[in-house]
Amino acid sequence: MSVNRSRAVLSAACLAAIALTLAACGQGKGAGGAGGMGPRGPSPVGVIIARIEPVTLTSELTGRTSAHLISEVRPQVGGIVKARLFQEGGYVRAGQALYQIDAATYQVAYNSAAAGLAQAQAQATAARLKAERYKGLVEINAVSKQDNDDAQAASLTAAANVAAQKAAVDGARINLGYTRVLAPISGRIGKSTVTPGALVTAGQATALATVQDLSKIYVDLTQSSSDMLKLQSALNSGQLGRSGSAQVTLKLEDGSTYPVPGRLEFSDVSVDPTTGSVGLRATFDNPNGVLLPGMYVRAILGKGVANGGMLIPQAAVSRDPKGNATVMVVGAKSLAEPRVVVASQTIGDKWLVTSGLKPGDQVIVEGLQKVRPGAPVKAAVITAPATSAQR
Repeated sequence: MSVNRSRAVLSAACLAAIALTLAACGQGKGAGGAGGMGPRGPSPVGVIIARIEPVTLTSELTGRTSAHLISEVRPQVGGIVKARLFQEGGYVRAGQALYQIDAATYQVAYNSAAAGLAQAQAQATAARLKAERYKGLVEINAVSKQDNDDAQAASLTAAANVAAQKAAVDGARINLGYTRVLAPISGRIGKSTVTPGALVTAGQATALATVQDLSKIYVDLTQSSSDMLKLQSALNSGQLGRSGSAQVTLKLEDGSTYPVPGRLEFSDVSVDPTTGSVGLRATFDNPNGVLLPGMYVRAILGKGVANGGMLIPQAAVSRDPKGNATVMVVGAKSLAEPRVVVASQTIGDKWLVTSGLKPGDQVIVEGLQKVRPGAPVKAAVITAPATSAQR
């Protein structure tokens, strides 16, 4: 029995020692805070300093391109096309021969007119010499005055006939020249609608080909009349300053930016009643032929300068349940403070904030996912704009 009693006493002592150890461990965790239940420190965040700066506002309009000059090639005389003298899709110069129409009948007409002119000139010479002789003879009464008058009239009639024959020769020469159809302007020529052997007529409705001058390109744009009125109101009230520039930037269908800036030529003087829009036209130099007629493009136009705006990275702006734009700023005592702002439009990767912020406010742009309203923060000013991935 003494052995069993000794074992019982030893077991009780071990249990007591374990209990004391557990109690000591619990007290150590509560005192030192190693269990993670103590208060957290301020969250590090990246901020930018809000400041007022002049911001050039732009509007993006859609449009189509068209050629600077377009000329449809049509025959001015009829006949059979003997040859096409150009390469379709190539570049032609003004005055270059494009088609040859059979000139045989026009050559005959010219030769006949030239022969008629020669005959008329011979008759005019004879009539003139007779009139000169009769003029001297009538003074000595060698011929009657009536015969002299008839001779003078015949000389004038022969001279008039010469003038008529010269006009006939000029007409025949022009028609003969029209058998070579020339390019009216320099530019790129499209496909031909006729082939050698085709019959063409003067002034026909179908053009033989079309030449387009692509050294410059028009971009026809549309702007709603309501937007135009808002812009004029903002300029007149002083909310916007005039940009002083009519320069236009072009974005192509693939999203790239056309490297050559254009200029705004004019605004239409009337509103389209079916669409409620106003037409605008811009001109772009096209030295490399990148722009082609009919392309869908977007043009960026400067509207004016907002003198009281602040540019805030888009990553810093969020929406509350009511749809209001909000930002988080570093408030008093370095506590995060939500602020409702008015973000009127995006400019690149930033929002234009027109109210809700004061110059010098520290707007949080990095570390927003770790910050709650009223939480302490440790701000560090950054220079690079935050991206959406940093929110």
